[in-house]
Amino acid sequence: MKLTSSFVNHLYRLRRLRRVHPLHRQHARPAIGRLRRAAGFTLIELMVVLVIIGVLAALIVPNVLDRADDARVTAARTDISNLMQALKLYRLDNQRYPTSEQGLQALASKPGTEPVPPNWKPYLDKLPNDPWGRPYQYANPGVKGEVDILSLGADGQPGGEGKNADIGSWQ
Repeated sequence: MKLTSSFVNHLYRLRRLRRVHPLHRQHARPAIGRLRRAAGFTLIELMVVLVIIGVLAALIVPNVLDRADDARVTAARTDISNLMQALKLYRLDNQRYPTSEQGLQALASKPGTEPVPPNWKPYLDKLPNDPWGRPYQYANPGVKGEVDILSLGADGQPGGEGKNADIGSWQ
């Protein structure tokens, strides 16, 4: 065991306080107790701290994990809103929305299928995928609006609830 100079000094002070004159011992005892308590933590104190950290982690971690799903839903809504704005600009320039066959890709590259847009320009640099890595769905005519853009949520299936719910331009 390696003794550090501070530990040796600590032991020296404890021994010196024990050799105090009997009339001064009443003042020395509190100092001895303080030095002994300052020496380190007991096993019980360490266990209490670990239990408190465990309880806090059990309460906080589930809340943090749910935030990731909320962030993905928010990102999908933002992407859909941006895609709808690009579609509106496309319609202003070309008097119609892209067909379902042309899809959202018509916003990033000029469609080669009929009807070819007369005043096409790039509306997006790159077509985004939804936060779960799948392409956004596009329908013209839409079921809920003139055109619909939707993400199928975390499960990639139509319908669902919670994080699996569809996120659409009509919401």
